Amino acid sequence: MVEPLRLAVLGDPIAHSRSPVIHMAAMRHLGIDGSYEARLAGSPELARAVAELREGSLQGANITMPLKEEAAMACQTLTPEASAAGSVNTLRFRSGMVEGHSTDVMATRRAVADPRFDAGAPILILGSGGAAGAALVGAGGRVTYLAARNRNRALALARRGGPVGILSLQVPVVGAVVINATPLGMEGESLPGEVLEVASGLIDLAYGDVPTPAVTWARESGVPALDGVEFLVLQAAASFEWWTGIEAPYDVMLERARKL
Repeated sequence: MVEPLRLAVLGDPIAHSRSPVIHMAAMRHLGIDGSYEARLAGSPELARAVAELREGSLQGANITMPLKEEAAMACQTLTPEASAAGSVNTLRFRSGMVEGHSTDVMATRRAVADPRFDAGAPILILGSGGAAGAALVGAGGRVTYLAARNRNRALALARRGGPVGILSLQVPVVGAVVINATPLGMEGESLPGEVLEVASGLIDLAYGDVPTPAVTWARESGVPALDGVEFLVLQAAASFEWWTGIEAPYDVMLERARKL
């Protein structure tokens, strides 16, 4: 008898998370008996989830703020993506070890390869936090620029990737695919400067109940855009495949995410 698949997402806040309905849609579509719960979590709850992974009562966990650094320290091994990015947002237990992964990296790889975007365009990443670091690794192999308010943090982050140009946050790059790895847009903020006006595409990690101003502008201007909900589903699909070894039903997951 196959045991039900038990998955969870841990963070604080967590009530807004779309991950449970996205993953449940995938399981229902594939006929998998399982559950995915959102857990309001601090350090004690994370430790309990790690114990559940070890004992086999939990098969996988997504980690969101503010637990990503602590989750990385709880791992005995990291995937190459997580090690390069310096961040962990997904856990599982394999071969006697808690393993950490960065599906932010995997989602960025899939996003920049989307046929909507020019495969030869440079990449302009906005931000200097964990999401920007993962985007930097995921965009590896492309001409890449990193723009942030804090130049020292940007320089430290740039050491994780190949050659990277460091810019201030307001400086545009002609023809670039812009990856917004900042929270700007979640509360209706616009992106700084003229970065979108000369861009060839937009990948916006920020999302809310309505499209961000950047996504709205791009769509109205005819600039290809992949919004935060799409990116969230790319992350979810990468997690699902890493846990189960089964190809995720991306279109089903995206359709369900759009209904929220």
